[in-house]
Formats: sequence, C-alpha cells, structure tokens
Amino acid sequence: MLWYAIQTFTGREEKLVEMIRRVVPAGIYGECFVAYYEQLWHCRQKNEVHILRLFPGYVFISTDEIERMYQCLKDIPAMSRIMASEAFAFSPLYEKEAAFLMDIMDEDHVVRLSYAATDGRNHVSYLSGPLEKCAANILAYEFGKRYALIRLQIAGQDKDVRLGIILNNDIRRETAYGKVEALIAIPERYSLAPAASGKKAEPGAGQISRLAPGDNVAVIDGAFEGNIAVISQVRKDAVRILVHLFEREISAEVPAGSVRRLA
Repeated sequence: MLWYAIQTFTGREEKLVEMIRRVVPAGIYGECFVAYYEQLWHCRQKNEVHILRLFPGYVFISTDEIERMYQCLKDIPAMSRIMASEAFAFSPLYEKEAAFLMDIMDEDHVVRLSYAATDGRNHVSYLSGPLEKCAANILAYEFGKRYALIRLQIAGQDKDVRLGIILNNDIRRETAYGKVEALIAIPERYSLAPAASGKKAEPGAGQISRLAPGDNVAVIDGAFEGNIAVISQVRKDAVRILVHLFEREISAEVPAGSVRRLA
C-alpha cells in the first residue's frame, strides 16, 4: 500500500483518525494513525515522560484506493466542510520517507527516547535509539529541555521536528528516585528475567570472551552503574546492553569491563 500524509487542523488529528476508522470500510485502507514522540520532563525530583505529536497537523494513512478514501470522507457533511478548507490536503509520501518513519517509530507509532552521552561540554559523543538512525539530520540539541531538533522530509517538504533525549544525569536521577511517571500508559516492550535481580555478579565475568548476547549482567561503572541489564550484542572491547529504565528499554554501548555477568 502507498502512504499518504493528511494535513488537517492542529489539535484535531485524533478526531480525524477516529472518524476515518468509524466511517471508512476497513478494506479501503491499511493503517491510520497520528505519529508521536516522547520527551522527558523533570518534576519534584521525578522524571515524567510526555507524549507529544511528532508532526502537528498531520495524520498518516496507507491505502491503494485513495479516490475511494477521499469520496468516503467527502460524503460526510462535517468532513466535507473541513476538506473544503485550505487546511486539508492528501499528500503522497515518497517510499524512502515512509520507510524511515516506520523505522524510527515503534508499533504504537511513538518515537521513543534516545540516549545521548556527552563529554561534559555539551558535545554528544554517543547516541543510541531512534536518533542513532538519523544522526545526520540533527540540527541542534536543547539539552535543558531534553530534545534534539532534526530535519525530516515528509511528502517532499522539510519539517523540523523534536525527538526526546535522556542524559547521564537523568539515568542517575531515575536510579536514585525510582520509577518514571508517564502521562500516557505505555505497554512494556521488554522485561528482565525476574530472577536476575537476585543473582550475584560473577567475579571476573566482565572479560569480553565470557560475555554473550542474552547474558544478564550487572553494570558496575559509568552512567548505568547500579542497574541490571541484558547484553544484546558483543563487540571487540564493548557490549551493547538493554537497560530497563523509564518504563522502557534503553539501548547503550558500554565498555566490556563495566559489566559483570550474573551467575
């Protein structure tokens, strides 16, 4: 199916999705959704994850029958008035635009938080998560507000959007003060094995030759110190780990010596 961006009034995106799902026969389209992104806020020594619209004023839909789709909506009086305004338009997405958008979102159509490590002088030395896939598109960082400004193309037009980031201080705060408060319930993608937290770190297990994907490890150094993680990839002298923080999994690459395999 081809992908289209439907431009509508900002603030009425969810209403349009609801209307399409209610009045358009399911066989005419595949998916219809609003794209969102996460942004971390701090409040009273706690972290809050806010979920915001990634492209305000846009709804995305896949269909091979755009004419029938258009006619179904036009036959609804209330929708017909909206479609007659200059604020409404169907725009086809280029294949690479649609593929990239699907790549950085999860199945809930949310771009999750990315981890950004800095050198202490506001220079980013490492990225993981969605931002890792679009590092070349980053225009600027707003570290205080915890987002990166990036430029994406949608329907052939440049759009400057925000993607949320977490920093080392956020991880330390989360470890010290407990769970994040999410304004919208987010289903968990990943959970550590229940027995992992009760295991002891195996002495000397941080050597790269003894680590393997799937190992439960304790992080003993660096920003993620004090957390339990799962190894997802082993490299020459480093490992990529999945740490359960902020009610979601955070991916990061750390030195092999900073983890100890749990016996």
